[in-house]
Amino acid sequence: MSLFNLSYSQNSLSELLKEYNTESIPYILAEDLSQLKDNVILLDTRETYEYQTSHIKNSICVGYDNFDITRVEKKIKDKNQLIVVYCSLGIRSEDIAEQLKASGYTNVKNLYGGIFEWKNKSLNTYNSKELLTDSVHTFEEEWSKWLKKGIKIFPKPKE
Repeated sequence: MSLFNLSYSQNSLSELLKEYNTESIPYILAEDLSQLKDNVILLDTRETYEYQTSHIKNSICVGYDNFDITRVEKKIKDKNQLIVVYCSLGIRSEDIAEQLKASGYTNVKNLYGGIFEWKNKSLNTYNSKELLTDSVHTFEEEWSKWLKKGIKIFPKPKE
């Protein structure tokens, strides 16, 4: 069954995440992450065009399709540092978090519900100019049902 079909077959975010994730990486809730200040490194595991539409302040775009663990290791030397990964919903970010864990990072968490849940909790997102924005890239139109607040953006850029 394709990702497209399953996105509509789930009735709740919890069901969706149980379908796709193994929970090998512990979740952190948006509300809890919002309370952390400078003690966390945020890695956005979406593609650049998604990140440019909106992202969580001070996050680093590491991508998914072309993720390179060696680039992360060059930037983040302390493997005990708290790292929170996120994507749209928390599915792609679990894959990247598992790679971080396999590379020796010991304090990695996955943002439950990703940037969609962050925005659904009325938390701030920023565009490529670091200005507040209500736009959120929903990856594809089919996934936009999980974003309850904000402006849904879903076209992929032309190659």
